[in-house]
Amino acid sequence: MTLAGTGGPVLYAIVCGSPVARNVGTLVEAAQRDGWRVCVVASPTATRFVDVPGLAARTGFPVRSEYKLPGTPDLLPDADAIVVAPATCNTVNKWVAGISDTLPLGILTEAYGRGVPIVAVPYSNRFHAAHPAFVANVARLRSWGVRVLFGDDVCPLPAPGGAATADLPWRLALDAVPVVPQRN
Repeated sequence: MTLAGTGGPVLYAIVCGSPVARNVGTLVEAAQRDGWRVCVVASPTATRFVDVPGLAARTGFPVRSEYKLPGTPDLLPDADAIVVAPATCNTVNKWVAGISDTLPLGILTEAYGRGVPIVAVPYSNRFHAAHPAFVANVARLRSWGVRVLFGDDVCPLPAPGGAATADLPWRLALDAVPVVPQRN
């Protein structure tokens, strides 16, 4: 079922480079059932893990992973809310620093200024997640009003080199998105 043209609120599903990104379709389907139009934005590395053609067919929007050329019309409507999952250690640290060297980071950096509600589900290995900069940056995102879902009670992290076999709490992430009024 494609909801690209129904006029409901728009959710950006931003996925970063981790094997757990492969199941973002679970989020897309749940959000569509809840009445969202969903646009998937993937980091260049995340495109290795997701079904780009399948997600485009499901959403009715192209899966964007690169910046567009200046003056080129945008193919995606503006986001009413964002779920970034998995939010890798790299993404979290760059996001907090305001670095916009990928399309997902540029969207996240700009979304804060626009007041777009954001839910983040950080996911990396346990040793990356223990780094003091990452720990501080998760706290900083929370202090900025980002709804961060993180911890062993949310999604246990693998050991370094371990298989990233976890499934992210997609429904939990979607339920953490504030209700967005329908656009007129």
